[in-house]
Amino acid sequence: MKIAIVSHYFESHRGGIEIVAGGLMRALARLGHKIVWLACDATPPPAAADNCTAIAVPATNLLEDRIGLPVPIPTPAGVVHLLRCVQQADCVLMHDAFYPTSLVAFLAARLWRKPIVIAAHARPAAVPQHNHWLHLAIRLVENLVARPLMARADGLAFVGEMTATYFATVRFRAPPAVIFNGVDTDVFRTAADYAARAALRTRLDLPPDRAVVLFVGRFVPLKGLHLLQRMAQRRPDILWALAGWGLIDPNAWGLKNVRVFSGLSGASLAPLYQASDVFVLPSVGEGYPLVIQEALACGLPVVCGDETARADPAARAFLTPVAMNFDDPDAIATDFCAAIDGLLADSGDRVAMAAARFRFAAERYSWDACATQYATLLEAAKARWVGKRRIAAAGCDVLPSVSASRSAARIERCQR
Repeated sequence: MKIAIVSHYFESHRGGIEIVAGGLMRALARLGHKIVWLACDATPPPAAADNCTAIAVPATNLLEDRIGLPVPIPTPAGVVHLLRCVQQADCVLMHDAFYPTSLVAFLAARLWRKPIVIAAHARPAAVPQHNHWLHLAIRLVENLVARPLMARADGLAFVGEMTATYFATVRFRAPPAVIFNGVDTDVFRTAADYAARAALRTRLDLPPDRAVVLFVGRFVPLKGLHLLQRMAQRRPDILWALAGWGLIDPNAWGLKNVRVFSGLSGASLAPLYQASDVFVLPSVGEGYPLVIQEALACGLPVVCGDETARADPAARAFLTPVAMNFDDPDAIATDFCAAIDGLLADSGDRVAMAAARFRFAAERYSWDACATQYATLLEAAKARWVGKRRIAAAGCDVLPSVSASRSAARIERCQR
């Protein structure tokens, strides 16, 4: 199949969804599919590779530049790019339905009668916002754009159980699947031994005898940066390593126990995971973020919000959940610190526990298995469209929600 993958950004933007889009592109290409990846030109596209082509869509990125909202808007030239590329594809795989790129790609797919599958990652309307009007706008987009597109998609995959539960009231055309993102365990894996870990700390200029707690993500409010600031203020004995970028500058907190790492991703980020003691993620509404899977693959214990911890029931033994009552951020920070202390005080064999987390991630989050599941969804969606065309050619009326089996039955009736 020739598959058009549509996301808001390329992986050079370093967000979780776009990194997943890049990983999935390469995994689908290994299965023999030809991939065209369409994303906005705010950051550079990856180089072309076997069966993979990336096309930068002209867009304006003012919303992220001004208020940190990662919503690029295609220019008229960008819309033309999307229309042309969707026309040339056999089917479309779209990452989330909240973005202007998503809406244009969906309309293009309907215009050219191409099957479309949506990978649903996040729940933006479930994230508390300090700005009432911004929260209202996000809810309107969810109700007027995202949910209708999901209801009309030919296939749907949720990246976690919580996202699937959140959108359970949508009436889907076909039963949705839950497909967890893959993680590259050739890159993200545990340090070989204590000596290797100590060498990584020296290389990264991290203290050899002090607890290091790691956060990876964009420096924006929805990631819980205000909670991380409170944690760092409470625990000056811990070194807080924050890897990412964004509108918030943690250096401005004036805390000597906070270290900021910018410009890291993939192979350059893995050593920071391997050198740390605990991973924290105090965000909500993100489904099942890739950074949790990367942390587990690197052998780290994870402290995260209780909703995030429920995204994959099989991972519960490796995640420490914290209740996220945003009416009391001080209580959340206190609970996170208590959970971190419990993990740091664990007297078990840390090497063995890290190895168990890596084995779980390697077996559970395989990119090849993930790509195979998406390919199956895309092929099923394509088959339903073929069935509809055959029925239309036979002169029968077709309901848009008809399944492949019912399509075959209608064809038989038409032929009789």
